[in-house]
Amino acid sequence: MSGAEDTGGGTSDAGGTRTVVGLRGVTKEYAGGVTALRGVDLTVAEGELLAIVGPSGSGKSTLLHIVGTLDRPTAGSVHIAGHDVAALSDRRLSALRAQHVGFVFQAFHLVPGVSARDNVAEGLLYSGLPRSVRRRRAAEALDRVGLADRLHHKPHQLSGGQKQRVAIARAVVGEPALLLADEPTGALDSASGAAVMELLRDLNREGATIAVITHDTEIAGSLPREVRIRDGEVVADVRNPSSVPSMAAGAEL
Repeated sequence: MSGAEDTGGGTSDAGGTRTVVGLRGVTKEYAGGVTALRGVDLTVAEGELLAIVGPSGSGKSTLLHIVGTLDRPTAGSVHIAGHDVAALSDRRLSALRAQHVGFVFQAFHLVPGVSARDNVAEGLLYSGLPRSVRRRRAAEALDRVGLADRLHHKPHQLSGGQKQRVAIARAVVGEPALLLADEPTGALDSASGAAVMELLRDLNREGATIAVITHDTEIAGSLPREVRIRDGEVVADVRNPSSVPSMAAGAEL
């Protein structure tokens, strides 16, 4: 990375499984006595596909911000891709986030008037790579999500599902250790939403570690692992054997 320290990879347990996310006793308090998270423990291994599910006000958005290193906890420890967030300066934390975490949001957050390829290339803006390389990798990422024929299309020329595919391509173009998808189907019709979820499953089968943050219990139940959060606490962490198969945690990549 240009102008930033290399932030390395994840930690491994005795069995060789790399841990991408490790939260221990994470609490987040806000002014006015509001406690959004209460002693949350969460471990996500490389290659997992999981849902973090809960109703509005449950704390799942705060958890997204903590895991995505967009915010720091009031108490507890956070390790992302093998790095202790508490030990990092804001500059090094930004480097960690740019290199190891990809984000997909409900609202897409594409730049208006800019081609799909250049929107995706923005995901490599802080990589230190030449513009030509960034654009080549962006084209490859768009091909990966099934939009090789939409390189030059601007957001207003794309459907909602295509916009979300561009956003996913932007999130994965740098091969992050973790992809956080926040309500990725929330702005889509059911058919487009189903196609986006199938794309996320495909990316997971290719090796991506993906956490889907959602209030949709149907989506959560369709994924291999479901972490349920309510009132700032993890109330269940279950495996869904009937879900669409994905890479098992710790599988060879």
